[in-house]
Amino acid sequence: MTLDSFNLQGKVAIVTGCDTGLGQGMALGLARAGCDIVGVNITEPTETMAKIAETGRKFVDIRANLMKLDDIPSIVDHAVTELGRIDILVNNAGIIRRNDAIEFSEQDWDDVMNINIKSVFFMSQAVAKQFIAQGEGGKIINVASMLSFQGGIRVPSYTASKSGVMGITRLMANEWAKHNINVNAIAPGYMATNNTAALRADADRNQAILERIPAERWGTPEDLQGPCVFLASKASDYINGYTIAVDGGWLAR
Repeated sequence: MTLDSFNLQGKVAIVTGCDTGLGQGMALGLARAGCDIVGVNITEPTETMAKIAETGRKFVDIRANLMKLDDIPSIVDHAVTELGRIDILVNNAGIIRRNDAIEFSEQDWDDVMNINIKSVFFMSQAVAKQFIAQGEGGKIINVASMLSFQGGIRVPSYTASKSGVMGITRLMANEWAKHNINVNAIAPGYMATNNTAALRADADRNQAILERIPAERWGTPEDLQGPCVFLASKASDYINGYTIAVDGGWLAR
């Protein structure tokens, strides 16, 4: 009975930014739990498609630039046309720009805010309308960050956007719970992905980071699979508006 509540057989999940890294890991975890996947990416997610195919689940490939809002209605329409419904949305697509706050440009601010927070809200809004039309509720999982809790350095727009993700996760949960829509977030810690390649290649920074992580290792995309499946499943039906840190203990230090 308990294990059945994690079963996602027959569900449809939209996952943005799933061509590599954390998004790929979460899409694969959902597929292994039974989901068909609608992947939304700027580039063709060749590796992800191959991995999903191995699970026997369907993968619908949608190309879109989430730095703008223009493609959002067609993403929802395409998903419903191809697979009949939507049950889960994972808002993973995001970018980061680094520079000292004193020198940070308006362009770097706007680019990060547009995809990391603006698109998250409007993708959620569009999918929530579909959930309401279907009449069966649904699950929205946003990808926050340790910098939803901390200030960080040299990433002002990233910190602002990820703090905003945690805030609107709570807001949407408050408004949409009456429709049986759960909105939660995952806040990854230091993860071994393309975004952190430079940090891991810097011996001093790498060592300083590892010394701070109680688990004594960088996280991996696989580390997000369990939390993502949990938040997408019936097992989390009474969890709403919460941000789960998946950080090897970083925030507890």
